Amino acid sequence: MKKEQNCRLGKVGGQAVLEGVMMKSGDNVALAVRKDDGTVEVKNSTHVSVRKKNKLLNLPLIRGCVNMVETLILSMGTLEDSANMLGIDETEDETKFEKWLRRKFGDKLMSLVLGIGMVLGVLLSVGLFVLLPNFAVMGINALCKYFGNFTLPSLAQNAISGVIRIAIFVSYILLVSLMKDIRRTFEYHGAEHKSIACYEAGEELTAENAKKYTRFHPRCGTSFIIVVLIISVVATSFINWNTWPWFAIILTKLAMIPVIVGISFEFLIWAGKHPNAVTKVLSAPGLWMQRATTKEPDLEQLEVAIIALKNAMPDQFPEVLEKNDESNVEAEAETEAEAETEDAETCAAEDQK
Repeated sequence: MKKEQNCRLGKVGGQAVLEGVMMKSGDNVALAVRKDDGTVEVKNSTHVSVRKKNKLLNLPLIRGCVNMVETLILSMGTLEDSANMLGIDETEDETKFEKWLRRKFGDKLMSLVLGIGMVLGVLLSVGLFVLLPNFAVMGINALCKYFGNFTLPSLAQNAISGVIRIAIFVSYILLVSLMKDIRRTFEYHGAEHKSIACYEAGEELTAENAKKYTRFHPRCGTSFIIVVLIISVVATSFINWNTWPWFAIILTKLAMIPVIVGISFEFLIWAGKHPNAVTKVLSAPGLWMQRATTKEPDLEQLEVAIIALKNAMPDQFPEVLEKNDESNVEAEAETEAEAETEDAETCAAEDQK
């Protein structure tokens, strides 16, 4: 039984989206969204990682950076798909500027918007988690020199910078969690974790069974960010704040980001596949933070997460293939009926003429 459970660890991961959950297992990606009428719409697709095409990109440390970039791209696309499935973009009136953009860029508009959003997000992250903490520490050190005529040790300055970064992240999460729509997304985040935990335990995947499991998971993106922030303090402890110029400190920290991301990724993979006392202690800060980024889901939200998980793993849940085949037949029948109706209307219009 223990071997069977261990074989399931790390087989599937996911993401909460607008009124739904995305699950990914191997190359399979499944997105399940509950619409306003209560039905659950599913979109199945594939995403082949470049790490499979290039062995160099799958080496330890390097694969963590590649995974982060691919995850960001996949996440943005998944959020767009969930919005389209909910019909959000169809219900909102476009401004004149939005109409001009759509005429100018056509189908490439969303890709352009997502690209700009990712660039701005990266710049904002660098500003908040690199520039702001560093300048804050420099200001604190300047005050110590002016009022106390002493300089903080380099290790202390590095620790203060790390604490500021963590405080910024925690404050941001706590603030956005107060928003109603974000809280609901956090509930789907909890549904994602509970359904994965139920699967990894080898129990039958039902909403009632998944409800019993924890909403905290060591491989969560929240844990990843916390691990990155903590490891960054250790990895950059060699920086000498008292002798290095400020721009050298910032450039060094920016250059260390890929290394820190790679180390953090390897740690989460190891912790997710080796649940023991050591990994539980090391994963504790990230799990604590998940108390803010995950909320208790209801049975309907768990049902959506389970549907996404089963569709992402059709080999283990062949029943979803039968349902998908039936849905495809019904969709084709509806399409043919619509085409026949359009043809009949066209013929009637021509007869009238």
